[in-house]
Amino acid sequence: MSHPDSRPYRLSLKWRAFALTSLILLGLAVLITWISYKSLMEQFQTHQQVNQREQRHQIETSLQSAANELKQLAAVAASSESLNDALLSLNQAEIAESLRNQWPTLQLDAGIDELVIFGLDGELLASYGEDNNGNDKRPSRAWLSKVVESEQPQDLLLCAGSCLQFAAVPILVQGENAGVLMVSRSLVDVMSYFQRSSGDDIALLTRQESGATHGNSERVIPEWDSYSLALTHQDIVLPVLKEISRRVSIEALIASPEDIEYGGRQYETSIIPLESGEAGSANRSGYFVSVEDVTAQLEGIRETTGMVFFVALAGWLCSEAFLLFLLWKPTLRIRTLSQALPGLARGKFAELRSQVSRHSEGKPKDEIDVLADTAVELSYQLERLKGEVTARGELLEQQVVELERERDLVSGLMNTTQVLVVVHGGDEILMANRYAADMLDASESRLVGGSFAKTFQPFAREFHSGQQESDLVTLKGTRRTIAWHHTPLNTWADGKPATISVGLDITDRKSAAQRISWLANRDPLTALYNRSYFEGVLAHAVVRDMHGAMLYMDLDRFKEINELGGHQAGDDLLVLVSEMFQRQLSHAGTIARLGGDEFAILMENASAEQAVILANIITQSLEKISLDVDGQKHRAVASIGIALYPDHGATPKELMASADFAMYRAKEDPAQRWHLLSAQADKEVLQERVYWEERIRHALEHEGFELWGQPIASVDGLKVKHNEVLLRMRSSDTGEIVSPGSFIPVAERSGQIVSIDRWVISESLKMMGSWGDSDRRLALNVSGQSLHDEALTGFLENALKMSGVSAHRLVIEVTETAAVTDFATARCILQNIRDLGCAIALDDFGVGFSSFYYLDQLPIDYIKIDGSFIRDLPENKRSQMIVKAIVEIAKGFGKKTVAEFVDREPVYNILKEYGVDYIQGYWLGKPRPFSESLDD
Repeated sequence: MSHPDSRPYRLSLKWRAFALTSLILLGLAVLITWISYKSLMEQFQTHQQVNQREQRHQIETSLQSAANELKQLAAVAASSESLNDALLSLNQAEIAESLRNQWPTLQLDAGIDELVIFGLDGELLASYGEDNNGNDKRPSRAWLSKVVESEQPQDLLLCAGSCLQFAAVPILVQGENAGVLMVSRSLVDVMSYFQRSSGDDIALLTRQESGATHGNSERVIPEWDSYSLALTHQDIVLPVLKEISRRVSIEALIASPEDIEYGGRQYETSIIPLESGEAGSANRSGYFVSVEDVTAQLEGIRETTGMVFFVALAGWLCSEAFLLFLLWKPTLRIRTLSQALPGLARGKFAELRSQVSRHSEGKPKDEIDVLADTAVELSYQLERLKGEVTARGELLEQQVVELERERDLVSGLMNTTQVLVVVHGGDEILMANRYAADMLDASESRLVGGSFAKTFQPFAREFHSGQQESDLVTLKGTRRTIAWHHTPLNTWADGKPATISVGLDITDRKSAAQRISWLANRDPLTALYNRSYFEGVLAHAVVRDMHGAMLYMDLDRFKEINELGGHQAGDDLLVLVSEMFQRQLSHAGTIARLGGDEFAILMENASAEQAVILANIITQSLEKISLDVDGQKHRAVASIGIALYPDHGATPKELMASADFAMYRAKEDPAQRWHLLSAQADKEVLQERVYWEERIRHALEHEGFELWGQPIASVDGLKVKHNEVLLRMRSSDTGEIVSPGSFIPVAERSGQIVSIDRWVISESLKMMGSWGDSDRRLALNVSGQSLHDEALTGFLENALKMSGVSAHRLVIEVTETAAVTDFATARCILQNIRDLGCAIALDDFGVGFSSFYYLDQLPIDYIKIDGSFIRDLPENKRSQMIVKAIVEIAKGFGKKTVAEFVDREPVYNILKEYGVDYIQGYWLGKPRPFSESLDD
């Protein structure tokens, strides 16, 4: 009977090593084979996906190119003079013959199958070529109506009995939509081009309606309700399509290509749908079907995979044979040693020594000899230690239990608290909790032994209110602010003193406080000081016995940048300018963005010469700044006003006003671009401006304005149709009438013009309401600033409701320059005013932008020809040509014309000859107060 310990295992190490390495090597062989097969299949599938995307792209490109060509051909045919003349005559026979001469060229050279002319309501006027009449072979009337409504060319793809591509363009006759011209062409050419470019077999399918019959029943695919209009290699492609149609639906094949084995060959089939683009045309769509023979590719993958597996298997057999040869003898000795070593655990020390001791006492020959000698020596040591371990076992067990309890309590407290807890002595970290390790993205073992000051307090600050603050930088570069509290520990390990430091993360609290403080004084976009901070600095600087200078800057043509490039472009330019200020002028003084495109610099204790030098530096630096938006460069150009204190303002308010005035004087001198207020001349102009601003304010508050009117009459019969409202100011001291030229420019510059406009609107509507049932109309002038005020429409609507005056009795006049300066905003506001029922007149036409494009884009009813073309009309040939052209073009757009400054009868006679609708001027009637009769 064998000893129970002679064989403590079922399988020896030798055979386990052999089995394990065999499993690993076999697994590697299978894995290599599988990876090779997977890689080859992924490459094959990737190649197929790329090929399919290229197929789709080629078809889409071919279809789009064909559609564009059709639209161009249709546009050329639609512009035929014979067709336009025929549509003008409304003679259907002439319409049918209008394109007869062009049809053979379109049919033979361009491949056009059919050309059809429709009326505006979709009726058929003429057709050439194949008769595709029928609901399933021609586009619907709704699609044709879309062409008429949008006045844009449209294209459409329909597949029913055949796949046709349609293109339709509106026919314009004398600027008006007169019908639709449609052409169609088969998709067979696109299919042929695709087959030549890809090399794959393809078929063109179309949906087959229930009960429909075709000339060749073999091409019907009943499972898909489809019919093959055309295909390559019919004897191969058609059977493959019928076989795959029995397996998958056409929708599933559109979503994902399908592989099929047929006739001993492997084919990959994919469908590319041809969307009709017309609502409700689900049965009028077609499909391109691509059939690719992939048998050779798949066979090559299988052969390569088999070769890889054979090589891997041969390598496994060779490796295992060599390994078995090397392990045979050493495993026999290890087996003997392994059978004896378990005796150490059971205390059979003498028995182990008798089994594993070497017979010779020489040096060990290999690792197994070392292991055997070590086992013998270990048996002696274990025999001695066994007695000591037994004696101390019970005592140690009790101490371990107590220590484990205390350790768990301290560890739980240390690792659950959300503060940093670090014990350190002599600047050496002795222990750190989990939160501290997580804060530094490091393990506790990595922290212990390091320097506390360098690790946790590299940026320490002095104690404040019982705590110490420090910036902590993590290994990932994140900076955190920690508030530390320190407590000494009398003893630690080996009786050494230590300190326990508790840190609280106050980063978020500090960041929030700093952000609030920063936002209170800074402009968020440019990071410069804001207006509030600048005014505070100005208030402390402009005091008695102090002097300095203030520069007030405004970017020229900034509104154009916002309109052409968008507000983001404007913001980008402001950022570039502010960066230049911070980079080059931070030492010059306090720099602030006051709002919009306005900047200011306060130079304390500076002279006029220093301010001028700084203005020149700014001008030169701005010339180097440019912003590229959509290929167009925008440069930063500023007008700079310079005011000194206390010379030009003893208070912050006075200094700001003086600097603002100087800035506007700088705009008048584009060569220098800066202006320093002089002692006397500018002071007088500034005083004059302040004087008129006060007079305007007084007139608004104390009814110092009067409404005058000037009649506007029709040219035929000189019957007064309406009156233009003119504004006058009456002096409160002398009663003298002040012309608008004295106060309107000041009002526009100070912004008071908006209040004046609203006063004129309110007072005019009150006056019209007092006329009762009269149908007299008034024309009111609105400034450019009001035109860009989005609240104007709401104010006008409320004023009309309160006065009870019908909106159609009101004509709002705007100048051409104001209307197109901010075209998008002006157009929107004018359209809203027109929607209320008011008429719109474009004043001073011809001296502004002079673009007839705006006549069609702006919602206007009247065009007032500028008086500079009217005064010398009988003598000036150039003026005659311009006025005549304006009248003709206005009529073409359906607008009425009004001629201003008609001061004599010869002028009136010429205007009547040209066809001007209305006149205005001293020859008809001078401006008078409304208290007098204006119709005399």
